[in-house]
Amino acid sequence: MDDVTQLSDLARSRGIRVAVAESLTSGTLAGAVGEGESASEWFAGGITAYMTEVKERVLGLTPGTDPCSAECAEQLARGARELFDVDLAVSTTGVGGPDAEDGHPPGTVYLGWATRSAGGHRRLDLDGDPDDVLSATVEAAVRMLAFHAAEA
Repeated sequence: MDDVTQLSDLARSRGIRVAVAESLTSGTLAGAVGEGESASEWFAGGITAYMTEVKERVLGLTPGTDPCSAECAEQLARGARELFDVDLAVSTTGVGGPDAEDGHPPGTVYLGWATRSAGGHRRLDLDGDPDDVLSATVEAAVRMLAFHAAEA
């Protein structure tokens, strides 16, 4: 069973509502999650926020937070969870490459997660070209959603 199918099965059977916040993945994660069976019943939606000012205004990112950090990923996930009023949200942020940004090497990625009672992050150090980094990030984020849906 692939991760989107597992997420879909868990969300439907447990009544879990899900959302995503994306910077690095530019809507690709929402597209992948939206392919799940009966997604309109459990996937509230996603937001793509590249500009720091949008992250701050819409998702509650604290001004001055490094956009490629655990803190940013956690705040984006928490902001999406609150914005969409869902049980579980995951966020993506980082450096896709091919070049470093703000002192962070390409492939430095943070996934954030938030439930109604907890939150956290996972750092990924990925190799490859920007497409490889993007694909690996989306796969890891869907796995993270499925993992936390199973824990709910």
